[in-house]
Amino acid sequence: MRVPTGKYSQPMSRHASVTRRAALSVGVLIVGTVAAGLRASAARAQPASTARYRGYSPEDWARPYAKFMADRTLPPTPSVAAAYTGPPTPAEGIPEASTLHTELAATDYSPIETGYGRTSSGKVWVAVHTEMPGVTAAMWDWWFGWHSAESARYKLWHPDAHLYAGLAVDKSAESISDRAKYIGNVSYVDEYIGPKLQQLAIAFQDPLAHGFEVPDGHTMILARVGSAVAPLNVGWLAHQVRPIAGGCEMRSRFYLDMWGIRLPDIRNAVAAVERGPSLDPRDIATDMEAARELLLHCGQEMHHLARFLPDLYNEFGGDAQL
Repeated sequence: MRVPTGKYSQPMSRHASVTRRAALSVGVLIVGTVAAGLRASAARAQPASTARYRGYSPEDWARPYAKFMADRTLPPTPSVAAAYTGPPTPAEGIPEASTLHTELAATDYSPIETGYGRTSSGKVWVAVHTEMPGVTAAMWDWWFGWHSAESARYKLWHPDAHLYAGLAVDKSAESISDRAKYIGNVSYVDEYIGPKLQQLAIAFQDPLAHGFEVPDGHTMILARVGSAVAPLNVGWLAHQVRPIAGGCEMRSRFYLDMWGIRLPDIRNAVAAVERGPSLDPRDIATDMEAARELLLHCGQEMHHLARFLPDLYNEFGGDAQL
């Protein structure tokens, strides 16, 4: 697949950024308006799930994929553990978000593949590299089209930290490509990143429209990340998956403090409020401690899932029916 040229050749180019203060000010006003109408809206809107709990219930253990659920998430790889306990990467060693489509090129590596810090322009940056023996890019496309339909699936990924998952539109059982199931869709998740519970909306984007090269045998998961309660976006994530000998590698990038406003989703905002814990969009942290915890979280969940993803995919992926 060739890289598009023209006005979409810069990643995230169609999404205007605003300052954190401006986004929070507008977000608080919108949240106040939304909160005032939640009861009336809830009566009209078809409710999303509000069940949130740690681990598996008896009903979850009866699901056909429950054998893949672990008691605890695997520890991080040595490179992630070293970055987590080490200092932030100096700003001069961190690429700006505007270069992401070239940094995550189909070949080569960046000078720093695992770390956290702030760019020279003040954006929060996290990078994680994960090698995955026996895993392919197709397995990750399937996973992103499949896992958010049920919280029990989502919990397989990080048993210690994942609590809830839902979708704007559940396409997981549709006869369409795996990428079509998640690109253009929104996943709503409740998860702990470090000690802090986050309620997030992850809006998946088409990487080709943002100037990324995605050759055959590769994939790129690109998304705008924001609050599940307030109509605020806070940053971007990108997971590049490309083949290596014996499997694949994932190169993950997060850029935070890239604030923006989006249209409210009343149905899922209602459900998020009912799950709790707060309507305050300032609960989305974008400081160095949050970046450090995000590095550990991403490193653990990718390493953990990669250990059984081939078996899970072979049993439930492709034409398999649950």
